[in-house]
Amino acid sequence: MGSQCSTLLPPCCSESQSKAAVLEVADAGNVEENGADYWPAFREFTFEQLKNASSGFAGENIVSEHGEKAPNVVYKGKLENQTKIAIKRFNRMAWADARQFVEEARSVGQLRSHRLANLVGYCCEGDERILVAEFMPNDTLAKHLFHWEAQPMKWAMRLRVVLHLAEALEYCTSKGRTLYHDLNAYRILFDGDANPRLSTFGLMKNSRDGKSYSTNLAFTPPEYLRTGRIMPESVIYSFGTLLLDLLSGKHIPPSHALDLIRDRNLQMLTDSCLEGQFSNDDGTELVRLASRCLQSELRERPSLKVLVPALIRLQKETDVPSHVLMGMPSSESVSPLSSFGDACSRKDLTAVHEIFDKLGYKDDEGVTNELSFHLWTDEMQETLNTKKKGDAAFKQKVFKEAIDCYTQFVDAGTMVSPTLYARRSLCYLMTDRPQEALGDAIQAQIISPVWHVASYLQGIALDALGRENEAQMALKEGTSLEALRVQNSEQK
Repeated sequence: MGSQCSTLLPPCCSESQSKAAVLEVADAGNVEENGADYWPAFREFTFEQLKNASSGFAGENIVSEHGEKAPNVVYKGKLENQTKIAIKRFNRMAWADARQFVEEARSVGQLRSHRLANLVGYCCEGDERILVAEFMPNDTLAKHLFHWEAQPMKWAMRLRVVLHLAEALEYCTSKGRTLYHDLNAYRILFDGDANPRLSTFGLMKNSRDGKSYSTNLAFTPPEYLRTGRIMPESVIYSFGTLLLDLLSGKHIPPSHALDLIRDRNLQMLTDSCLEGQFSNDDGTELVRLASRCLQSELRERPSLKVLVPALIRLQKETDVPSHVLMGMPSSESVSPLSSFGDACSRKDLTAVHEIFDKLGYKDDEGVTNELSFHLWTDEMQETLNTKKKGDAAFKQKVFKEAIDCYTQFVDAGTMVSPTLYARRSLCYLMTDRPQEALGDAIQAQIISPVWHVASYLQGIALDALGRENEAQMALKEGTSLEALRVQNSEQK
């Protein structure tokens, strides 16, 4: 594998890098036996592409633990084809060796499994080191296990999580990736159907200092504390700590848990929310597996080939979908449409225009950059008058004139308005210019990342361009964002 990576290394590490380069990795033969018919190809992204996808690495798109204070921040993003992605941007001190970063990324990028949040690309420009993976929309195991809101995780779902995790690790091992760095509850993510998946980010080291664990030392494998090295058996130890997490609903230090196990005090070890959900035999077996994984002697820890069959035997309610066990809507469920969403789904541009005209610029509140007093000049006033002329033309459905006026305002660069871009997008749609309409709708979302209107307009433009599948994805996202907006307003 190392020779393959070296022969395929892109020129991203040199100053003569071509920004538009997109390198694909042939993945034939690397698809998991029971995998999907299609996996996204691994590719190189430009920094500009990922900047646009994340709305300029906007704070509201951060999904990683500790937010902006994290050493390596993860953002959610969306590509032009509507594919949602997770973007891990390493700090500037990480991965000083660009060639090593690319080799590692390309190696992990060859893995494809429905048990993984698959790595789909990377960026290596200048000091930038960025990984791109499939986006998992339903949070982490840590959120659902330690900070749940609606309901605690059911026993059957906890068993499913550990099985899927063991299968993910077994698959990685079969492909030569035997090490996983800092395996913990934040590394397990839930996809659109609430199925648990293992983040592929942990298959790469976090930084040039080679640290493999950032968690509390109480949870770190003893051999790592002695030698500073991670080995396959260290992954099994971390797997054991996750078994304890799922059993207890808490992050219990392994030494304390082993004391409870030795004293046969299993009641103290078990999550009270699970009362009546499992038999003593099942609980005892999970505790036995956890204690074996946590043995100080490496050779006494079980292999994944032993763990997977043992966990399969423990599974419950296997015919119940994960989203039902988790109390979540499935990825196929659709929220009821608002009048605006309905008009967009029907591509009724007249109705969209009517609603848009009534809406005005209300959605720009807190987003638009207002002019400061000292910039208020005759020239600025003239620019604002241009916008007013554009609004008047928009109202009167003189769309070409509205485009000209809005373009003059945008080119002046005095104020950033997502609504203005959305209005010009609609004008472009009305004048049969869907490509320009798509560009403005994307720009509106870059300015206001969670604005449902921008997604709806992208859907209409994509449909006009004959990209029906992407159009449906954009309309569905608009519906989800609008539902979230309504939910947030009701909570205030």
